[in-house]
Amino acid sequence: MKITKAGSTPSTKGPEDWFTGTVRIDPLFNAEAPGRAGAGAVTFEPGARTAWHTHPAGQALIVVSGFGRVQREGGPVEEIRAGDVVWFPAGEKHWHGAAPDVAMTHIAITETVDGSNVTWMEKVSDADYGV
Repeated sequence: MKITKAGSTPSTKGPEDWFTGTVRIDPLFNAEAPGRAGAGAVTFEPGARTAWHTHPAGQALIVVSGFGRVQREGGPVEEIRAGDVVWFPAGEKHWHGAAPDVAMTHIAITETVDGSNVTWMEKVSDADYGV
């Protein structure tokens, strides 16, 4: 058993290569082998969002506060709120982030396959985001 005490893992700023706007990442856990799952709480300030990306084993998002947006390639921009759960299948190109005027925090859960849990792509344009 391993207990990670609240506040014992430092927050990090979302890297500019992968995010637009102000984003804070609070690591929650990374499973030890043979487990592959990891999770983090990600807080997006209003208008902040990820770049387009995929996950080799899919991704679950659990929205814990605020109001946000998600989109899969070829689909419409959809609104998400606290209490919503989003599942992106393995390899599905997508992005997610806050609404233009409201912050959003979600817990992101992914699995690592062959040493990677994400493939980052181009940034989401303002037009695609909807501003």
